[in-house]
Amino acid sequence: MNLRQLEAFRAVILGQTVTRAAEMLHISQPAATRLIASLEDDIGFALFDRIKGRLQPTAEAMALYQEVQRSLIGVERIARTARDIHNLKRGALQIACAPAMGLAFLPRAIASFIAEHDQVQISLVVNSSREVIDLVASQRCDLGIIVLPNTYPSPRGEKLLATRMLCAVPAGHRLQDKPLIVPQDLEGEAFISYPHAIGSRQQIDTIFATHNVERQLRLETQLSLPMCGFVEQGLGVALVDAISAVEYRGKGIVFKAFEPAIEMDFCMLLPVHGEASRLQDSFLEHMHAFIKREIPEIYRF
Repeated sequence: MNLRQLEAFRAVILGQTVTRAAEMLHISQPAATRLIASLEDDIGFALFDRIKGRLQPTAEAMALYQEVQRSLIGVERIARTARDIHNLKRGALQIACAPAMGLAFLPRAIASFIAEHDQVQISLVVNSSREVIDLVASQRCDLGIIVLPNTYPSPRGEKLLATRMLCAVPAGHRLQDKPLIVPQDLEGEAFISYPHAIGSRQQIDTIFATHNVERQLRLETQLSLPMCGFVEQGLGVALVDAISAVEYRGKGIVFKAFEPAIEMDFCMLLPVHGEASRLQDSFLEHMHAFIKREIPEIYRF
């Protein structure tokens, strides 16, 4: 027996005539009759009694119908699932992301994506950029977002955003109205730094050393968001990434352009092996649109 025979059998039970069954299946009446006849041949017993030109289901037919109904409901569920997957309404994504984007900005982007794909399941882990690269390389996630120059050997690696670091100063600070801050402006300032293990620390220290600028280095933290919290409390100034500046919800802080510019690239990585799924491509497109909408032009390169 085959699926089409079972669909015809169910249609005759529901429609009570072969004519109605044929209409339900969008086939001719002779074709529906042949499907019922071939099903009866396959199973070895009659399904309907022909009484005055009408089909009356036998007791055996009704017993079989219960199982056929359950089976076809399962097939229809599979078909609906396949349609949802095709229409990007279902699926799963495992995402690994560096903290600068993963703590607040990416959750907002994911929420926006899920609003359009409400059956998609997403798992997000936040790790350092190097750990994200390892997860992508070992194919333990579907895509990763890093804050490093994209040296990962992936044909699917793609830059999402090129930004510049911003100088965060407390509201009311002497520099808050200056359109552009340069190293000499921060001479003697209490400065909140990244730890030495963070690559940006060396780059920032080199800039100030080159300009012979001395800062008061008393506070360190590896993330820009808590840096902003320190700045708002009046504990110093800091250079922070643009994503954290966009996401910071405090009111007592002002973000200013800084030169020489310190670029921060946000890159999307996908595993080297295998083609990207339609869902991965859709999420990447969504991220580009979300970034364009949410990140001010002045924060970008």
